[in-house]
Amino acid sequence: MNLINMDAENRVVLNVGGIRHETYKATLKKIPATRLSRLTEALANYDPILNEYFFDRHPGVFAQVLNYYRTGKLHYPTDVCGPLFEEELEFWGLDANQVEPCCWMTYTQHRDTQETLAVLDRLDLDTDKPSDEELARKFGFEEDYFSGTLSWWQHIKPKMWSLFDEPYSSNAAKIIGVISVFFICVSILSFCLKTHPDMRVPVIRNITVNTSYNTSAWTLDKTQTNAHEAFFYIECVCNAWFTLEFFIRFIATPNKWEFIKASVNIIDSVATLSFYIDLVLQKFASHLENADILEFFSIIRIMRLFKLTRHSSGLKILIQTFRASAKELTLLVFFLVLGIVIFASLVYYAERIQANPHNDFNSIPLGLWWALVTMTTVGYGDMAPKTYVGMFVGALCALAGVLTIALPVPVIVSNFAMYYSHTQARAKLPKKRRRVLPVEQPRGPRLPGASGQGGPQGCGTGGPGGVMPAGCGPPGGVQNRRMNAIKQNHPKDMMGQKIVGLGMSMTMTLNPNGVGLETALNKMASANQLEPSITDSAPTSSSIKYQL
Repeated sequence: MNLINMDAENRVVLNVGGIRHETYKATLKKIPATRLSRLTEALANYDPILNEYFFDRHPGVFAQVLNYYRTGKLHYPTDVCGPLFEEELEFWGLDANQVEPCCWMTYTQHRDTQETLAVLDRLDLDTDKPSDEELARKFGFEEDYFSGTLSWWQHIKPKMWSLFDEPYSSNAAKIIGVISVFFICVSILSFCLKTHPDMRVPVIRNITVNTSYNTSAWTLDKTQTNAHEAFFYIECVCNAWFTLEFFIRFIATPNKWEFIKASVNIIDSVATLSFYIDLVLQKFASHLENADILEFFSIIRIMRLFKLTRHSSGLKILIQTFRASAKELTLLVFFLVLGIVIFASLVYYAERIQANPHNDFNSIPLGLWWALVTMTTVGYGDMAPKTYVGMFVGALCALAGVLTIALPVPVIVSNFAMYYSHTQARAKLPKKRRRVLPVEQPRGPRLPGASGQGGPQGCGTGGPGGVMPAGCGPPGGVQNRRMNAIKQNHPKDMMGQKIVGLGMSMTMTLNPNGVGLETALNKMASANQLEPSITDSAPTSSSIKYQL
């Protein structure tokens, strides 16, 4: 009996989410400074009737937590989300970095997903109209909005921003967005068409020359061509719109520093500024000899195409894909440069081994161009090896180029598919979620007699020998309600017994399921020549007393 008592005393019952787990107290002491290693009966979640600790937590995760105490290995359950698993581990006081290597890849997938969602939030891909409360929070007018003290500027500023920077916020914003895209396309088209020979006007000069007869004559000479004058007016109208749009967006932006740092805004400002710089140079520096070179800087206006990213989520995802794949692209460029240098050197010396009067590789720098064209599978054909050794080097160069380019491409495609799938999923999510209030579950008071206080007089500590007097103990209703959770013939049911030597008595309180225990005690009584006497003290319990 002492061994049974010792085993029962060393066990603890944990009720987690309605599922009861039983283990040894020594098992919970294996990982110190955790919630389970500091269990005491003074805790509010301890149930003295069921002799168990109740935790309203996820039972599936707790099975892995308890297995961690038993085996020292923490595995990740695949049927729960990563943030839920981290939250449960934080509650139990465990370190999430202790997950086993076999589960680490699966466990950390949620972190990649959270980073992807954070990136998509920064890209601002939402196409729904923001509410007035969201706009007030974005512009820092939340307190004034709820108090109803918004000024006229605080009313107009969010509307201006939504009109020019949120194309999907309203019908008027969609019209503004269409106008902006129209001017961008017209500006790019004008920039390209004005270089066509049929769209240019020749500049004719009257030149006086001396003839062989000592007379003077004049002739017409076409010195250069200029773009048609209509393109200038088109550029003026387009840039006037771009200037107006940029200043309105700058004035109405919620954060001017973030607006200035944005790459699209930097391109827009530089492209617009280049037009005005070009006007000044044409007026004051047109007489310079190399003034045409300055027109090269106007190519920055082509970069206005990136402004279309504000109107297309697909372009935003594509640009973000290249950002996320920067390491893979860098690795691709490194291997390309390495292969180009190696094969350019090889083909240079390979073409010099045999007699080759039509050798195209007169130097290694010329071979660099051939290696680049070959490894990228372009193959202009302007340079080609003529010897057999050079052809063999060219074949190796082509194969190396195919393998080098093909390896990083799946990673880039995977990143694009990941961002695109998350974007589609976010578009289908409901914008408004039901709020869950953080309400604590109320805990009932301790039952009378559980802590030596309350209940009828004389029921606090029990009668002589540890026998509970009649009429004491928990109410019958509570006991009947929880009796289905008590195991039959559980060693905990024997905690009320007391076995002493000669001249002493043994007293036990039996529950209604203690029939098997009563039979065992009767056998012990016959073996030790004890006389049992059973007295009913309550309808739900009996007291057996053995006297020598």
